[in-house]
Amino acid sequence: MTKVITFKNRKVPVHFSSGQTTSLDLLRNKLHELEFNLDFRRKWKRIASVEMVRDVAIFQYNDGTKLYLEVS
Repeated sequence: MTKVITFKNRKVPVHFSSGQTTSLDLLRNKLHELEFNLDFRRKWKRIASVEMVRDVAIFQYNDGTKLYLEVS
């Protein structure tokens, strides 16, 4: 499944399996916690997509590199 998540007026597609809707909620909560983290906000501008694997969000950058974030 694919949904779109909005953070700081930027929309990014999130890919996850059909049984992981709770992981998407955990991701939203984690992004709310990181709202005032300037380093993460700079990184967010370059993220092309997010893949959820259990309790880990894998942020894919435009250049192909990845950032792993535990959301639990």
